[in-house]
Amino acid sequence: MSERDETMQAARAWLDGYLRAWDTNAPDDIRAIFAPDAVYRFEPWTTPVEGQDAIVAAWTQRRDEPGSFHFEGGVTAVDGRRAIIEGVTSYVAGTTYNNLWVVDLAADGRADAFTEWWMDQAHKS
Repeated sequence: MSERDETMQAARAWLDGYLRAWDTNAPDDIRAIFAPDAVYRFEPWTTPVEGQDAIVAAWTQRRDEPGSFHFEGGVTAVDGRRAIIEGVTSYVAGTTYNNLWVVDLAADGRADAFTEWWMDQAHKS
């Protein structure tokens, strides 16, 4: 299997884990997808959240309730250990976002770095 194929497979598994954690908000599910010293940016221009414990705390503080959203998307590109995930998140409350996620994967498949780019479809022209 080529490095590209391995990264694609790892990225798909990571996305499955992310979606599970997003649905459960369970600290163990969140820790399962982030390396101990991972860096998480909820928006690309903000100060990152650093480390598993801080990521779990920030995630659970900003949590989406189970059943309040639907995500559709997948891994669209990989380069080395970096994966690009594109999707659309639709919330029951009516807001829909286009998402672009940049994930740097560690050798064990967890994220070393994760940056979310989200665009509110209400602002499209």
